[in-house]
Amino acid sequence: MNHQTRRQFAKLALAALPAAGMLGFLTRLRAEDAPTLPARPDSKVAGVQIGLNVPYSFADLQMSGSEILDRCVRLGVSGLELRTQPVEAFLGAPPHLVGNKAMMAAAAGVRAVDTQMRHWRMSAPTERIPEFRRNYEAAGVRIEIVKVDGIFRMSDAELDYIFALAKALGARAISTEISRDEKDLQRLGDFGVKHSLWVAYHGHTSVTPAHWERAFVLSPRNAANVDLGHFIAGNSYSPIPFIKQYHERITHIHIKDRKLHMGPNVPFGEGDTPIVECLRLLRDNRWNIQATIEFEYKVPAGSDRMTEIAKCVKYCRDALA
Repeated sequence: MNHQTRRQFAKLALAALPAAGMLGFLTRLRAEDAPTLPARPDSKVAGVQIGLNVPYSFADLQMSGSEILDRCVRLGVSGLELRTQPVEAFLGAPPHLVGNKAMMAAAAGVRAVDTQMRHWRMSAPTERIPEFRRNYEAAGVRIEIVKVDGIFRMSDAELDYIFALAKALGARAISTEISRDEKDLQRLGDFGVKHSLWVAYHGHTSVTPAHWERAFVLSPRNAANVDLGHFIAGNSYSPIPFIKQYHERITHIHIKDRKLHMGPNVPFGEGDTPIVECLRLLRDNRWNIQATIEFEYKVPAGSDRMTEIAKCVKYCRDALA
């Protein structure tokens, strides 16, 4: 029944209805006209926030903030580690400065990209950041961590902008790759103190506990983003003792499964990473550490990325049940 026919029917029906039945009829009519909304996501299980690293896990850094949000709602994920690119695209940053090509150029040392981005950031409409946050929180999704690329090349003014952006999004931490230069770690830690935000350093396979321990000494706001899969592959021993010892300096762990001795990424449950044990460690101790899925294994034939990420979320839920 189209809307015009429905309205005509309503008028005829109302004329024939006794007063006592009118309220019930209108209630049913409004319920039929109401759109079907997706369930509000909730991936906090037994006190542990299951999160997702986005848009990285979707393999598209040019994905818009609205599409990222739509996918997270469909996956039932309510906590995120979000990169800056979709936020800055929402604020109007030129596409060639926030997309995949820009990241590749920056990684290759093309200074023009850094210079143009720095210039844009100094006049960015930051008053619109709360709008981006409201859109996410209205849908039931919180941005707890903001991932920043190329942060050690930023000027002081840019760092102030980045930390203010993260805070306006509601984040409690920013995350970035770890530097081997102590001056970088000291400088970023100082900005963390200034803005009252954690700076969580992500570790790849070459990072050992000693690297994080040095960062902790350099600033009370320096923290760790322990990637469980990289830790197992690179160190070939369990990350659990490190997590137990430094849980107060860990903002989030990356959940992925890898084999020992530089082994490959594999579907959850098929590698040597103690995912279940780590999740239950967070649960049993009630530590405020996001369990952030970072999807990296090869999508099997006959499947797709969203299906596989949904399996990862379910694996974590089941481990915490």
